[in-house]
Amino acid sequence: MKQSTINLFHIPFADLLYQITHDFEYVYDYQKHAISLENESGDFMGQIRLPLHLVLNDDLEILNENASTLYLSIESGHAAICTMKGKANTYHTTFSAYMTRKKQGVSQIKYLNKKGKSRAGSRVRLAKTIEFFESINSTLSSLLKNDTYARIGLNCNATLIPYLYNSKVQCPWDKKDPRLYKIPLHIAQSNYTHLDKAIKKLMAPLLIYDSQFKEEFKLFET
Repeated sequence: MKQSTINLFHIPFADLLYQITHDFEYVYDYQKHAISLENESGDFMGQIRLPLHLVLNDDLEILNENASTLYLSIESGHAAICTMKGKANTYHTTFSAYMTRKKQGVSQIKYLNKKGKSRAGSRVRLAKTIEFFESINSTLSSLLKNDTYARIGLNCNATLIPYLYNSKVQCPWDKKDPRLYKIPLHIAQSNYTHLDKAIKKLMAPLLIYDSQFKEEFKLFET
């Protein structure tokens, strides 16, 4: 299937949702925060990825289009947090730790899975890893005490997920929190610059569709 995309930033949310409900069969997927579109024959045509600050119900009724959201990106030794109120950045911070074996370029977590932790350098890196996730969770806990977030965008390697949730400083949400949203973009580095770029890309609705239905989606073009 050849895919095409249309950025829908130019269409007000209310107008966009009106078009969807009147011109297509649709299903809203809360976890992916996306609307799947079908034609009258039941053929899947594409989906619209929605910005996290837009809150809907299953009938595509707008509940809030200026919601607070939290974004977290983690890689070995680096992490970034951003919070947003609608399209406005309300807070951001970064974290860093000595977690990577310099010569091999391998994170201490991956190294431990293969070699153990007998050497002094390995023990130092492991201690820094623990502190790294405790600092992240302390900051997250403080943020969630002071505000309510409609969604939580997360970018984190599967290897690191257990450290986020098994930290001595408890993560303020669990693995099955319905607000969690897997950021559908590659973030090259977990720093503020790259996370901010990803957030800006996610700000506008994006139609991703099968190119064979190009004519049907011309109504969304400028």
